[in-house]
Amino acid sequence: MNLKGAEANRYIAKPDPGRAGLLLAGADPMRVAMKRAEAVLALIGPAGEGEMRLTRISASDLRKTPSLVSDAMRETGFFPGPRVVLLEDAGDGLAPGLELTVKDWRPGDANLIVTAGALTGKSALKALFDKRPDCISVIFYDEPPSREEIDAELKKAGLLQIDAKAMEDIITLSRSIDPGDFRQTLEKLSLYKHGDPAPLNAAEVAALAPATIEAEVDDLIHAVADGRVADLGPILQRVGGQGISAVTICIGALGHFKTLHAAACDPAGPAAALKWARGGFKQKEAMQRQASQWGARALERALSLLVETDLTLRSASKAPALAVMERALIRLAMMRR
Repeated sequence: MNLKGAEANRYIAKPDPGRAGLLLAGADPMRVAMKRAEAVLALIGPAGEGEMRLTRISASDLRKTPSLVSDAMRETGFFPGPRVVLLEDAGDGLAPGLELTVKDWRPGDANLIVTAGALTGKSALKALFDKRPDCISVIFYDEPPSREEIDAELKKAGLLQIDAKAMEDIITLSRSIDPGDFRQTLEKLSLYKHGDPAPLNAAEVAALAPATIEAEVDDLIHAVADGRVADLGPILQRVGGQGISAVTICIGALGHFKTLHAAACDPAGPAAALKWARGGFKQKEAMQRQASQWGARALERALSLLVETDLTLRSASKAPALAVMERALIRLAMMRR
């Protein structure tokens, strides 16, 4: 049986011990790992692993010894209580053996949890867990977490009092970083707010949100979009010192100015267009201001200059790439002024 969305999240939070198996698969290994840990904890409790009621088996070991999973599921543990057999990194080649194992499952046997990477619609492993009523499959696709998932993570972290602006920023943040970093950020916010009865506010979220790998590039692009010519030299020096290429800077600038142009052209206005801007978490208000101040026509000229610069950087030109990029950024900043 295949579960999706909110129904899948509710099942993982409280799996049915009367079902033989659970398949968790997806392209994002962090998301799969987090859901796997949640399901294991729900089935055997916090003491389960310490009491040896969790058996981990790798796909490579199972290929060498096909009976490993079935033997482990029927073992009698030293400690009483429910048991889980965890098979990690499984592939379609293991589906026939696993089908025999779940067919022979009886109440009292350990529950089987299988993790896998991205699976196709015709995957034998997925088909096995989809078609059996005593098994559940959950496939995670490359999409941002739902509001229900975010609310569940906030509840786990003990963050129950949040003002509207902070909630908006948390949703934006969840779409900008990977699930593991998002959970760690909520844990940091929880520790920070421990004992403080005041609702979490946007300034606290911004202060504890992680900086992205492109933080220096973001600073550079915002300096350009704000027309801060004097700031360009020092920031460019830092960016160049980190080994970031001129092409990377140009791609970042193109993306930023395309977003500003789309916002400037939006009939609802820049604020509405950029409300859920991905990647613009800490600088969202700055981007709204930039889109309004530049205007659509000036942003079109800026995009034309950046496209021309990108073509130059990717051509056979012998001009120093960072110098070409610096000249373009200065021209952009002067255009803004």
